[in-house]
Formats: sequence, C-alpha cells, structure tokens
Amino acid sequence: MGTASSSAPHHGNTLTGIGLKVASVAIFVGMSACIKLAGELPAGEIVLFRSFFATLPVVGLLALRRELGTALVTKHPISHIMRGLVGVTSMGLGFFALTRLPLPEAIALSYAQPLLVVAFSALFLGETIRIYRWSAVVIGLIGVLIVSWPKLTLFGEGAGFSDREALGVAAALVAASISAVALLLVRRLVQTEKSATIVLWFSLSAGVVALLTMPFGWKVPNRDQLTLLMLAGICGGFAQILMTEAYRHAEASTVAPFEYASMLLGIIAGYFLFAELPTIHTLVGGTIVIGAGIFIVWRERRLGLERSSRAKAATTPQ
Repeated sequence: MGTASSSAPHHGNTLTGIGLKVASVAIFVGMSACIKLAGELPAGEIVLFRSFFATLPVVGLLALRRELGTALVTKHPISHIMRGLVGVTSMGLGFFALTRLPLPEAIALSYAQPLLVVAFSALFLGETIRIYRWSAVVIGLIGVLIVSWPKLTLFGEGAGFSDREALGVAAALVAASISAVALLLVRRLVQTEKSATIVLWFSLSAGVVALLTMPFGWKVPNRDQLTLLMLAGICGGFAQILMTEAYRHAEASTVAPFEYASMLLGIIAGYFLFAELPTIHTLVGGTIVIGAGIFIVWRERRLGLERSSRAKAATTPQ
C-alpha cells in the first residue's frame, strides 16, 4: 500500500488493477465459504465479526510500517462515513434478500452489480465506456443467467410471485445498486486516501451499525463457528485492501466485470468443500463468463499498446 495519488489511474496499470481485483474476489469467496461453513447465525452478528477481524491485517501492517498513529487521519471523514453507511446498507439488504428468496435467485440478482458499476461510472464519473466493454459485460451477464436459469424457481412451472418474494427481489436489486454506488465512492476515495484508511473507516462504521442489531437476537457461537467467523473477517480485511488497490490502478468500469470470477471460484469451492457438482449449464455459462473476462483483458492490453505507440510516435523527432 503506497500513498494515494491525486491523479487518475494510469492506463498502463490496467492489468495490475485487474489482477488485484481477481485476487480480492478469490479471497472474498474464501470468506463466504467460511461463513457458510459456520452455519446459520444472525446477519448483524456476522457483520460485526467480519468488520472487527477485518481490521487485524490492516492494523498489523500499519504497525510494522509505523503508520498506525495516522491510519484514521483523513480530510474527508464525511466521505468515509457515507461509504460505510452505503456499504453496510448494501450488506443488510443482501442478507434480507437471502431470507426472502431461494439462494439461486439472490445470487443471480447480485450479479447486476458489475453492470450497474459500468453504467454509473459513465453517468457519474465521466469515464469513457467503449462498445467492446459494454458488450463483454452484457455477454458476462448472459453467462450468469445460463448458469442460474434452471434454478430460478420464480420462473418455474407453477411458481408464484408472492409479496414476500417481491420484497426479496426488490431488496436484492437495491442492494446491487447501492453496492455499485459504494464502489464508486471507493473509486473517488483512492484518489486522496490510503487503502488502509479506507478499510479501517469502513470496518469501524460497519461494526458500529452491526452492534445496533444486537437487541434483535444474537447467538453465542461455538468454538468452530468462532474460528470460522474470525477467518472470514481476516479474509475480508485482506480482500478489502486488494479491492481498494484495484480501483487505484484501473477504472472502475474496467475491473468491475471481473466480479463474475466469484461464480467460477465459488464452483470450485463448492465442489471441494460442500461436494457440489456443477451442471452443464454451469459449465457452459462459466465458459462464457471467462471468455468475456479474457476479452476485456485482451482488449485493454491492445488499446494500451496502441496508446504507447502513438505516444512514442508523437515524441519522436520528425
């Protein structure tokens, strides 16, 4: 983690940003696996453990670098608070959706987030979104639908759309939208703030909000659950740092589609940890998602080479 730059991300760092994003997604999948292995616990309780233990890797690194005393120093406390509230609200709505919808629907709806990030980046950050990137994101979403469609019970025979399910769908979509806004706030914060500062402020604000849910009923975790929740929090801290760094190195609309990698990594984790075998729809859809991601990497690399060639030609004496 270096000091933040006040300039926009350099195009030459695009592949670095993508790599950091994929790494963060992989660790987030590990975090999710730990939470799933821990069994059913109140959402607020999970958020608190995740938030508290997420600070440990950040605090440890800052202590080694002797920067702990200035970790929370910021000129933009309101922006950090807004990012924290937005992030916690998104997580809360996501958990609410899980209580109202079957898991496949909730997962499928959550994948609207990367597409929303692309759209919001164009609308609010003024980023230039090329037709190739738009196409790759849409194709990626099609791949996600191929994976999820056979299990979308809302569209199955005899399936009804009750008020309970309607609330779940609404919550999932709002959660995806709010999560996209949270990522854009991170994108702005990295221009002036250290990654550690962003992560610590978010973890503290999330922990405070989570504590407010205690009156709604918490459970005392057993030893195994406690260990898994601690691991989940530590993984969340590392993943949060990597994600923040990813948005420091590349445009939000470039790295956002790689959130789809979580589906593929989730398949691997599901097979080895929960003996869940992928279906033909999962394999076909997953291949499409991978293809879309590889295309974005190839396209950005090609554009980077073209820009370098033009810059070199412009500086060459005639």
